[in-house]
Amino acid sequence: MIKYVFIDLDNTIFDFDTAEKRALFKMLETIGVEPGDELYNCYHKANISQWKRLELGEITKAQVKVNRYKILFDKFGIEKSPETATKIYEDFLCQGHIFLEGAKEFIENLSSKYCIYIMSNGTLRVQRGRLASSGIAPLFDGIFISEEMGAEKPDKVFFENAFSTIEGFDKNKAVIIGDSLTSDIKGGKNAGIKTIWFNRLELDNDSEIIPDFTVNSFEEINELLKHI
Repeated sequence: MIKYVFIDLDNTIFDFDTAEKRALFKMLETIGVEPGDELYNCYHKANISQWKRLELGEITKAQVKVNRYKILFDKFGIEKSPETATKIYEDFLCQGHIFLEGAKEFIENLSSKYCIYIMSNGTLRVQRGRLASSGIAPLFDGIFISEEMGAEKPDKVFFENAFSTIEGFDKNKAVIIGDSLTSDIKGGKNAGIKTIWFNRLELDNDSEIIPDFTVNSFEEINELLKHI
């Protein structure tokens, strides 16, 4: 029976893609660049590729933040500072939050039945700011963010450091829920706990990472947790 539920934050609870686009457009306007979908699509792809490199241990989070803007600015000939863009972008991203539909109610329901925890690779000040504005932080029994854990998902160290803070923790009673196969699911498998891939966009899994369970909605997760 499940007792401990670990939950990813971006694109599992919060609608990160929408928040990302809003913050990017506001940043570009602030530095005097006309925003548009072509710039956003380039940034989005660069951002994903840099986070993948982080998960593989190839680069640091600080490099992720700056590299994505170097790629964007180089492609479009924008003569602006990637470091300045990073700070302004994060300032906007910290402001407010956007829940995926049904996510707030899902967390409220889980918190009444399980010990629940956030596990995120996101930037510390961004995640803390959005959690504070969302009002859901008090519902969690713990919040584990990579900058405070000494490692990034899927590194086993991230998980072991989190587990060590939970009194009487039992891996056999734990599950992680997340949208990323390479971060959440691979990380959960590395750590020896059950995994639920939250595949709300119904994407194909063309990787070698096989989750224990795949769901497309919060309702499916609620039902699944009763039986594993």
